[in-house]
Amino acid sequence: MTTDRAYLEGEFFMSGDEACAEGAISAGCRFFAGYPITPATEIAERMSDRLPEVGGTYIQMEDELASMAAVLGASWGGVKAMTATSGPGFSLMMENIGLGVMMETPCVVANVQRAAPSTGLPTLVAQGDMMQARWGSHGHYSIIALSPSSPQEVYDHTIKAFNLSERFRLPVLVMTDGAVGHMYEKVVIQPRDKVHLVPRRKPEVPPGEYQPYEPDADLVPPMANSGEGYRFHVTGLTHDERGYPAMNAEAQDRLIRRLVEKVEKYSEEIIELEEDGIDGAEVVVCAYGITARVSLIAVERARNEGIPVGMLRLVTVWPFPQGRIAEIARQVKAFVVPEINYGQISLEVERSAGGAAKTILVPHMGGAVHDPQVILEAIRQAAK
Repeated sequence: MTTDRAYLEGEFFMSGDEACAEGAISAGCRFFAGYPITPATEIAERMSDRLPEVGGTYIQMEDELASMAAVLGASWGGVKAMTATSGPGFSLMMENIGLGVMMETPCVVANVQRAAPSTGLPTLVAQGDMMQARWGSHGHYSIIALSPSSPQEVYDHTIKAFNLSERFRLPVLVMTDGAVGHMYEKVVIQPRDKVHLVPRRKPEVPPGEYQPYEPDADLVPPMANSGEGYRFHVTGLTHDERGYPAMNAEAQDRLIRRLVEKVEKYSEEIIELEEDGIDGAEVVVCAYGITARVSLIAVERARNEGIPVGMLRLVTVWPFPQGRIAEIARQVKAFVVPEINYGQISLEVERSAGGAAKTILVPHMGGAVHDPQVILEAIRQAAK
């Protein structure tokens, strides 16, 4: 039974994982399928309590493969749907995330990253899945991935992820981590009438004229849901505008170019960055997620020493802001890129800089966050 009391609003003290669940509910999510895995289990636990209160459905599946499949099916049934996982589960979901990309299925996947490979450190922080987020499924495609740095941002970005998934008809990733997921801070939950929601774009043609993969001018097709009177066919095979298999190179070329370009064409609309002190800087620290918060301490210490250093926080990681990185590279000596991995996004920074500025990786293998002093030392070296 749904009651007004079931819709939270106001200020709360909650973890990033709990904020993810509440963001999903504020965004209109009414279906969650998942499998418990640390440090993401609290999202599933919260959803198992909250979804029945708002008229939604929670189901624990037998594994992550089935979880992702159930999410895709729910979305085609007309429900906003999501799942949440961590490293090994994210790996298992990849085939069906690719299916979601191919079938153009709006949904959200939250990955609360932990130290890896394999079982790794199941409860401890890492950022080692950033390239997997971009290229984890086979083939070439575009993806959208957000990287929140606080429980409040987890709430806000989960809503944004649902909106982007509806706008561009694809799975959108919320790439949080064990530190942010388990961190408790104040989270402001917006009243229902204040939350901006992007509706699913419906066909404007009669059912007999509807082709489920005929795109509008923005390269995104309208989407009819199962049971609404429209006849449609969806498949993971290369398909034509009717959704029927089209086993030829021409259809493959036309389809994949559109799947890529519907995101890349609007990358400036999608990408969100947070910049501080870039103008006049000789060194720029480029970071994301929990590492961006640690980096702020190092940046402040460097400024106290008189080093002209700026901060670039990647709120959106994919699509990557290569144009802005290239602009900054022409103004600075070096980028310092701290990551809780052995170097992933740093490679994108280096590629985007194109040799105009150095890229200095500050790696951490996981299990804890950086010591700010280590980042400060990298800033000092970069400024010489």
